[in-house]
Amino acid sequence: MPTLKLTDGRFFEYFDNGIASTSAIVFHHGTPAHASLWNSWLDLAAARGMRAISYSRAGYGISDRNEGRTVLSNNDDVRELLDSFGIRDFVSIGWSGGGPHAIATTQIAGSRGAIALASVGAYGVDDLDFLAGMGPENEEEFGEALKGEAEISRWMDANAVAFKDVTAADVREALGGLIGDADKRALDGAIADEYATATRKGLAVSFDGWIDDDIAFIQPWGFALNQISVPVLLWQGDQDLMVPHAHSYWLEKHIPTAVLNFLPGQGHFSPIADFKSEILDQAKDLLK
Repeated sequence: MPTLKLTDGRFFEYFDNGIASTSAIVFHHGTPAHASLWNSWLDLAAARGMRAISYSRAGYGISDRNEGRTVLSNNDDVRELLDSFGIRDFVSIGWSGGGPHAIATTQIAGSRGAIALASVGAYGVDDLDFLAGMGPENEEEFGEALKGEAEISRWMDANAVAFKDVTAADVREALGGLIGDADKRALDGAIADEYATATRKGLAVSFDGWIDDDIAFIQPWGFALNQISVPVLLWQGDQDLMVPHAHSYWLEKHIPTAVLNFLPGQGHFSPIADFKSEILDQAKDLLK
């Protein structure tokens, strides 16, 4: 994979679909995952004549760790990536744990908006019970994260090793109680292979990216949602056990520019399997 050397000396991995343009889509992967999660999307964007870039957050794959990073501070890495390609305006698309990071890029000059797919909301706010409705694995994971980095690191060593070698054939079993019927249907064929591959690549070096995401999600994001002035388009299924739909309702409530596309019968993975064209159409419209 190509890498960018950042100004602080860290290396940062990315994919670029090679379309010549100063406008682009920037893809933000979930937790845990890797830039390769979006490879088929990059190809679809290229077929539409749209430049698209995906990247691995610090600590995933061969992107060097940036210990202590926050949702907002991730913008520094994204900004350097955009500047390196001469991108003047962009739209972010983020799924799951990539959702907050996509929304955060609305604070970067040149943002034309963000599309957040099954995005987590903020932790520790009065009007969102962050863990309510999540699968038992997520409840346990965030419970350990709340105890500190040492505890969540030990939890990863004890519980996350299977994800380092997960294959398409066993990804549904690995996810256990985090997926329902809609996602079991979606996690088949190419989608299962893409997710399993991205998970293996993201965790190949360490669990650092996953650990740092979890810690970032239980802290303030670092910017005010009510100050967002560009469009934020939300997609959410009602059968999502990883990120229950209360999170998207909360985001819609607190972001003045938000529009929620609520999807009955859809889960966490199924929207990114079933609605690629519609989501890319939204991105294209935002970039006009």
